[in-house]
Amino acid sequence: MSPPLHHINTSPTPPASADVVVIGGGIIGVFSAYYLAKRGLSVALVEKGRIGAEQSSRNWGWCRQQNRDARELPMATQSLDLWEQFGAESGEDTGFHRCGLLYLSNDDAELSRWASWRDFAKTAGVTTHVLSSREAAQRGQATGRAWKGGVYSPSDGTADPGKAAPAVATALIKLGGSVHQNCAARGIETEGGRVSGVITEAGVIKTRTAVLAGGAWASSFCRQLGIRFPQASIRQSILSVAPVEHRLPDAVVFGGGVSATRRNDGRYALAISGRARVDVTPQFMRFAPQFLPMFAKRWRNLLPGGLQGMRGGHETLKRWRLDAPTPMERVRILDPKPCLSTIRETHRRAVDLLPQLRDAKITHAWAGFVDSTPDGVPGIGEVPSIPGFILAAGFSGHGFGIGPGAGHLIADLATGAEPIVDPIPYRPERFSGSAWGKVADF
Repeated sequence: MSPPLHHINTSPTPPASADVVVIGGGIIGVFSAYYLAKRGLSVALVEKGRIGAEQSSRNWGWCRQQNRDARELPMATQSLDLWEQFGAESGEDTGFHRCGLLYLSNDDAELSRWASWRDFAKTAGVTTHVLSSREAAQRGQATGRAWKGGVYSPSDGTADPGKAAPAVATALIKLGGSVHQNCAARGIETEGGRVSGVITEAGVIKTRTAVLAGGAWASSFCRQLGIRFPQASIRQSILSVAPVEHRLPDAVVFGGGVSATRRNDGRYALAISGRARVDVTPQFMRFAPQFLPMFAKRWRNLLPGGLQGMRGGHETLKRWRLDAPTPMERVRILDPKPCLSTIRETHRRAVDLLPQLRDAKITHAWAGFVDSTPDGVPGIGEVPSIPGFILAAGFSGHGFGIGPGAGHLIADLATGAEPIVDPIPYRPERFSGSAWGKVADF
């Protein structure tokens, strides 16, 4: 069963032209379009299915700095402020609030890593409290267990995945941007090597700038343009349970390898950190050598998958025609089935962590494809071989929380403004070196 998702009404007919066309209506796409429209540009956002219907509504909802990669931390910090600013300036409800994130552990090595990250975070102005055994037991009293220690990040928070992307799209429309659901982008037109238009199933939108925020579909879309972007999608499974009689703390609780995240309606989303299925696809096999180091580190949690990735069509190596339906039109929304053994194990761990959840009814169980890069950091930047084409993909499960910062950075790059964070660590060409851009080894 898919997670709850707010529905919005949009226009079925895209404009003939726009200053910028954003491809993809997930959290990255809508925030990119929003910040572009705020600068007075005409923006058209096209989405093959529904706004936020894929991974943007299937994630944990965390908006965190804690344990971020050093390259992502500045964007995570900026994003927390931007989540708050968006709600204040737009009046739209994303469900964002700074509830704090609480990590508990009895593993000495894990506690040592968290303490080391705290020391690093201080240099970036981020406050994280390392908890003693007594402090961990006090903050984690809902678990009824003793803990060796933990960390607490008070300024981190959550937003509601079912509300967030639709809320930003609604704000975009209020700013004069146009949003078009069930309108797949099939390809890019160029003149003199530069972007001149985006080809959609409803016709061509003339533009000089296109932003590809295609999530799990980004690599196969890039392939149509002769761009090699290494990406692998892993299938993660999550469940939610109904509100409990005795309300648990607002803070997100993570311990024993499982997390419990309270939604605004009182439900709790439950997930195992890093646990996922790897569905073998032609694209996965092509890029497997680049992903082996990352997969080797996570082998305990990455399990063999099945044929769902193949059926989804998002990791095809085939070229598609621009005058005929594409795989994105055959599968409007990637809605993979959750792994039932993972759902059962998640529920078992969650009840062990928080006994109050024992009698809570499971309301939903779902899965989503997480688009990953070999180093776990997204690729954001203009493709040198196609001026005007900006890639923003491979967010590796972190895109929801850093969505506002990523969208702001993309708007900065598109308009030539001073970047909100250093864009260099995100440059997509880091994956391919001199081979980045047009390649002939297909």
